[in-house]
Amino acid sequence: MIVWLEKALVLAIHDRQLAEHGGSGGVRDETLLESALARPQQLYAYGDPAPDLADLAASLAYGLARNHPFVDGNKRTAAVACETFLELNGATLEADDLELFPVYLALAEGRLGKKDFAAWLRAHLRLTPRGEVHEPRARYKSRTPAARPQRKPVRVAR
Repeated sequence: MIVWLEKALVLAIHDRQLAEHGGSGGVRDETLLESALARPQQLYAYGDPAPDLADLAASLAYGLARNHPFVDGNKRTAAVACETFLELNGATLEADDLELFPVYLALAEGRLGKKDFAAWLRAHLRLTPRGEVHEPRARYKSRTPAARPQRKPVRVAR
């Protein structure tokens, strides 16, 4: 199951980045923020071929960096939101801040596309085992196949 970042969390990330590093506060365009947050979910639901975790994280970061939904701190928020998304979904980004800065600058300026950024992420990801609770599957009455929602599996490529 994918853990998606909610708007409140991304707003908190943005506020924290401004508190630590300075900048003007505020959301410049609410719709652009919501659009950026919906990008990975849209890709997950309709991507062909099915996206992996790096594709989803790249889609989120790309949306936040390129949409510029905030008055200030868009690249910083994109970087921290991307890393948070990866951590919540069982991966660790192995890159330091000096390595991240030019990558996010290129992403925001349009010199680095989503696919290239996803490839960069794949090369810098370490998958971490997640603790899960294993319980017996619940038994439900069967539904007709047409009524059953279809989910695409998420593949994790290295």
